[in-house]
Amino acid sequence: MYLDVADAKSLPTGWSRSAQFSLAVINQLDSKHSVRKEVTHTFNSRESDWGFTSFMPLIDLYDPSKGYIVNDQCIIEAEVAVRKIVDYWNYDSKKETGYVGLKNQGATCYMNSLLQTLYHIPYFRKHDVQELNRVLCEKLEDKMKGTIVEGTIQKLFEGHHMNYIECIGVDYKSTRKESFYDLALDVKGCSDVYASFDKYVAVEMLDGDNKYQSEKYGLQDAKKGMLFIDFPPVLQLQLKRFEYDHARDIMVKINDRYEFPLQLDLDRDDGKYLSPEADRSVRNLYTLHSVLVHSGGVSGGHYYAFIRPTLSNQWYKFDDERVTKEDTKRALEEQYGGEEELPHTNPGLNMNPLKFTKYSNAYMLVYIRESDKEKIVCDLEETDINEDLKTRLRKEDEDKENKKKEKAEAHMFTTFKVARDHDLAAQIGRDMFFDLVDYEKIHPIRVLKDMPFNQVKEEFSKEFGIPVHSQRFWWWSKRQNNTYRPTRPLTQQEESYTVGQLKDAAIRMNSSELRLYLEVVQENHLTLASRTKDDILLFFKLYDPEKEELRYVGNLLLKASSKPSDIVPKLNEIAGFQPDEDIELYEEIKFEPNIMCEPVDCDVSFSLNQIADGDILCYQKRCSLDQHRHPNVSSFFEYVHNRQVVHFRLLEKPKQDDFSLELSKRSTYDDVVEKVAQHLGMDDPSKLRLTQHIPHLQQPKHQYIKYRSIDHLSDMLLLRNPNQMSDILYYEILDIPLPELQGLITLRVAFHQATPNEVLFHIIRLPKGSAYSDLIDDLKSKVKLSRSDAELRLFQVNNNKIWKVYQPTEKIDAVHDPNVPLHVEEIPEEEKSAGPRDRLVHVVHFFKDNQHIQYYGVPFFFLIREGEALSDIKVRIQKKFEVPDEQFLKWKFAYVAYNRPDYLQDSDIVLSRFQQKNIYGPWEQSLGLEHSDMPTKRANQNRHSFEKPVKIYN
Repeated sequence: MYLDVADAKSLPTGWSRSAQFSLAVINQLDSKHSVRKEVTHTFNSRESDWGFTSFMPLIDLYDPSKGYIVNDQCIIEAEVAVRKIVDYWNYDSKKETGYVGLKNQGATCYMNSLLQTLYHIPYFRKHDVQELNRVLCEKLEDKMKGTIVEGTIQKLFEGHHMNYIECIGVDYKSTRKESFYDLALDVKGCSDVYASFDKYVAVEMLDGDNKYQSEKYGLQDAKKGMLFIDFPPVLQLQLKRFEYDHARDIMVKINDRYEFPLQLDLDRDDGKYLSPEADRSVRNLYTLHSVLVHSGGVSGGHYYAFIRPTLSNQWYKFDDERVTKEDTKRALEEQYGGEEELPHTNPGLNMNPLKFTKYSNAYMLVYIRESDKEKIVCDLEETDINEDLKTRLRKEDEDKENKKKEKAEAHMFTTFKVARDHDLAAQIGRDMFFDLVDYEKIHPIRVLKDMPFNQVKEEFSKEFGIPVHSQRFWWWSKRQNNTYRPTRPLTQQEESYTVGQLKDAAIRMNSSELRLYLEVVQENHLTLASRTKDDILLFFKLYDPEKEELRYVGNLLLKASSKPSDIVPKLNEIAGFQPDEDIELYEEIKFEPNIMCEPVDCDVSFSLNQIADGDILCYQKRCSLDQHRHPNVSSFFEYVHNRQVVHFRLLEKPKQDDFSLELSKRSTYDDVVEKVAQHLGMDDPSKLRLTQHIPHLQQPKHQYIKYRSIDHLSDMLLLRNPNQMSDILYYEILDIPLPELQGLITLRVAFHQATPNEVLFHIIRLPKGSAYSDLIDDLKSKVKLSRSDAELRLFQVNNNKIWKVYQPTEKIDAVHDPNVPLHVEEIPEEEKSAGPRDRLVHVVHFFKDNQHIQYYGVPFFFLIREGEALSDIKVRIQKKFEVPDEQFLKWKFAYVAYNRPDYLQDSDIVLSRFQQKNIYGPWEQSLGLEHSDMPTKRANQNRHSFEKPVKIYN
């Protein structure tokens, strides 16, 4: 039941109405039992009706005793409260502006803004090219070679400038001509575009220690600069809003105010930007076409564009899918950046104005030369549109109209499904083995609700060539054992109903849709046999144990009083067997939760075998049980029901399938590992260890499957909490049997050698109940120590900070995660000579991201002497890590507590910082090393400095 907006078609473009409403079917016997549902929805042209697909069971509605229909009247009540709200979510850009946006595919707004800018240069679009700035231009140039549009990119975007060096004291000048597709202009220190161009062509003096080395005259004072030979028709200006801050060692965004004019005159001041060889007859007066905007900071943000597609006074904002009309002030002045004053909320108070930095500002400008405007901003004819595109657009329009029509006429139509023997034969033995047909794969038939069913029979006769008198339709319904079978034929009265009435009848029989089976007269009969109470319709499947194949072979109308042995010759004829072939018959009863398929006694009647309408009989040639893998129908059904293809992956490579095996869900633990061992060519299956798969995370479970701890394969593939089935298992090949391994503690140890950054990993196994001293003894036999009497220290690292130090006498936790390594290092000799006031300090590596500390690398302990200044400590740390002087100069040192760095000076006595702090936890205070040689994993923190470049492959 739905609520519709009555005047939807006559409302203006972009209309929306928000309403909270309730719909109710009133119980006329007791209003307390009325069925009422409520919801809130914003109605618009796309969703002009809203409500409930399943409001109440029709069986309850039609039940006279329930009180919903009295004297053939049903009372429906609607209460509607309309709310005033602007719904921008359903804003229709096409209707409001005539333009459409581009979907954001996930952080593609920067690309959308650029594509919209280029698309709205009609000359560019007319030649059927699009590009993603410089990278796409280069790719398009290659693609255009040898075509009629070769050279389009250069013609639109390519300009040239001249780099020169001119000696002052001697007559020597060096020049080099270069092309460009866009210009990168400085924002920092420049008030507007003209100031950036002045800086671009500013002369640099090469003198003093920076003299120019001339091949002919040696070192000379010289002037170095750049001038433009020509500008392109479409001038793209990249504004350098992002730069590297050397002092802070991070990328930053420049949000300074930066103005750009509606008209840009690059011939100003007597053509000071032009080289002597420039063509002065070309007027370099440009009109602003597009402003691309970045809103946000250096770590991320959003991109959109302001565009004048026709260079009129009307600007449009293209923000992904939404396109809105904007004025010139919004497109220009509000994108300059800088600061903005907040309005006074209390004008009576004399307060200094509050200012905030505007993080939305222009980062790219596109200008079009006035003299080329008519050629570039040209009209597009229909002939300029690719024929394939026009065909696709027409098809989309037709689909929209058809959907709109279907929606408008939906109340007049209904659907139903009819299964024929053709469908049964197509599915059984291929897509399914149990039951007769999967109605989900039957195409629905859509007809008018008031179409008489007899007319449907006429249509079937025309489409399938089945005479009306040879058609008998059966109700299809669910049995108590959850199987679906034909139950009875439609009566003559039911066949006189409309399709809508039949569907209502199906709903009253607890069926969600009208499903029918079409029985067709057998070829040796002229008309359908008249049914008597003794007649039953049975369906037959044929099983071939040699080929392990099952197929549907048809149906027979039989007498319930007859015996199965009476139809053996007929079944042999259908199967192509000899008339006297000895066959076995089985009744397929059900398949969930367990298979029930029982032999049929051929010497008693069908009725005594409890076989009735719609039942399925499977038959086969009789054979010995040891002759085939699945010798009879029952064993074949068990096999099909329980078979499971399992994809095995090596635990070390959890993303890729290694091999697949077909197993049975009833396979025991021993069966599974034996099959895997056979596939891998292993002699001892007990050296295999399996791990379950977590489907919703697409990764292995943290804990492996213990030896014989799970009974069957089905339990291995079923993950509890939440209940999810998988078809993936991970395996490991062990060097010792799993039962033996489970009696040991497995530890992964990272041994830090004296050489910086050199770490060796070892797997150590110890009996349960061992102490860490046992681990140390075992490790000493595996590694090379600097001294035979060297002592080792064990500690745990968590989030790149030392979490805990283990004492040798401590017992090893039996549940220690073997994937989390224990860190072990030699205790330096200098610690043994430490004074009473010297201190062992926790040292961490970190960098700052948006003023927050990010730890990385492996922390360590470092002995700091009483009264030792930072300058002395730096010498020892540089020696420890063997860092070159040039690189070490960039390192910063800080006292870190609660993730806040307090930077130290060379003269600071470091231990005084630690001793004056009252910190909870022994390792919560540390000496922090901030340095720029950060791991590559941090690349995604700043797309402007570390992100991989854009690549276009096709």
